[in-house]
Amino acid sequence: MTDEKRLPPLLKLALELGPLALFFIGNAYGDRFGFAEDQRIFAATGLFIVATIIALGISYGLTRKLPIMPVVSGIVVVVFGGLTLFLQDETFIKLKPTIVNTLFGLVLLGGLYFRKPLLQIVLDSVFELTEEGWRKLTLRWALFFFALAAINEIVWRTQTTDFWVSFKVFGIMPLTIAFALAQTPLLLKHEIKKAEEV
Repeated sequence: MTDEKRLPPLLKLALELGPLALFFIGNAYGDRFGFAEDQRIFAATGLFIVATIIALGISYGLTRKLPIMPVVSGIVVVVFGGLTLFLQDETFIKLKPTIVNTLFGLVLLGGLYFRKPLLQIVLDSVFELTEEGWRKLTLRWALFFFALAAINEIVWRTQTTDFWVSFKVFGIMPLTIAFALAQTPLLLKHEIKKAEEV
């Protein structure tokens, strides 16, 4: 069995966050490139689509595989970003996080229902847990994804576009990191310890 190629953690992070950062920059500074203030979101969306496709291409070129989560998210970015540009309606790009997070939550709950822990595949995990550990972690992540979907709905429907873009970049990511770190005790408790080789 050949070793699976894995991206260095910093490069993986850059490929996942890079398109989001460009989305923020495009929205914040689009007027400097000739876009009217109410058109900046469309410039940012176009940049987001292109950057997402490039990031997926680089990831595939380096590992010869595509992780499930970025692929699903990328497809939704292209479809809903495309609708945003084609119809000149920013609602579609704002719905993207709601749809992606709800989809991930439903997939994880579906896996639990059929007794198949899908979290390891979805999150491209590198650790090994007991069956109980995967079950508990999967349920927590499913509920978290639903919470993110609800938060996105509240923010985009009650705040300005600029606030929503900023929150998408500077709110959702810290929340996700904090939630992931909060799972450390569960991971340590249910981690399968490998026997040390002598």
